[in-house]
Amino acid sequence: MDEGTLRDAVVAERRELAAMLAELTPEQWGAPSLCTGWRVREVLAHMTMPFRMSAAQFGLEMAKARGNFDRMADRMARRDTARLSDTELLKSLADNVEHPWRPPGGGTGGALSHDVIHGLDISVALGLERRPPVQRIGLILGSMRDKNVRYFGTDLSGVRLEATDLDWSLGDGAPLRGSAQDLLLVICGRRIPQHLLTGTPASRYAGRDAGGGHFS
Repeated sequence: MDEGTLRDAVVAERRELAAMLAELTPEQWGAPSLCTGWRVREVLAHMTMPFRMSAAQFGLEMAKARGNFDRMADRMARRDTARLSDTELLKSLADNVEHPWRPPGGGTGGALSHDVIHGLDISVALGLERRPPVQRIGLILGSMRDKNVRYFGTDLSGVRLEATDLDWSLGDGAPLRGSAQDLLLVICGRRIPQHLLTGTPASRYAGRDAGGGHFS
């Protein structure tokens, strides 16, 4: 995959998310996201964590969490929302749209996945109209491998994911259809409103109140 294309997509995604977040009300900042236990502000604190943390600090925090990334991410997100205002968190994103951060082992594609997925954790939970361009979602889905699916721990046995707005499918079995972005959330273990999915397996992956998914 072309590195320049991925970099442009990361910058565009961050810039668009900053514009979306700038329009939120105080109530929306405190509303639940698709990440279990996190409000919108915790999601943004997590998204911007790499801009405030050095590699050495990351290693130290991981050691404190005994190597459990989710535990570390949760602690850091709660710490940062306690000490930073929503305005400061938003500024951290807006000031770093071109930041070169890449997750360990994930490359620029991993950075794009991180930003897109967490952006959807906010916009879908709030019912906002903002949708990433389907071509951007396609960059992520096109790079999906078995190890990526296994990481999220989502049981896709007996299910074939079929995007309705993109020439993309994954798996074998009963068809589960939805937009590319909604199927990406399914892969990531998010529970989304059932009307966004069609097919007999839909009830396995729907249910906004259930929350779900890794923090990464």
